[in-house]
Amino acid sequence: MATEEFVPFWGEGADSFKTNPPNADLALLEGGADNVVLTLHDPKLEGTDLSYGVDVLEGQLPASGGAASLFIDIIGMPLTPVSFAGARRRMWRRRVIY
Repeated sequence: MATEEFVPFWGEGADSFKTNPPNADLALLEGGADNVVLTLHDPKLEGTDLSYGVDVLEGQLPASGGAASLFIDIIGMPLTPVSFAGARRRMWRRRVIY
């Protein structure tokens, strides 16, 4: 799903990311490689740039930016393919198809 399509869904539904913000791991790739565990909230899309408000759960954010990767924890969200609910749906479909 494209980012511009994803952001509007952030606050939809009873168990949305707005009411239950996701955790994420920010992998810092410069300056000794470190990880920071965050809670993401308030996404803002400006052009092609997506930013979040964050609460640091573990680690420390660097004073300035550099190369990094952000991994958002979606496990448990019911409509995601890797959620427990999604796995149960896939197993049911396989039994019916095969």
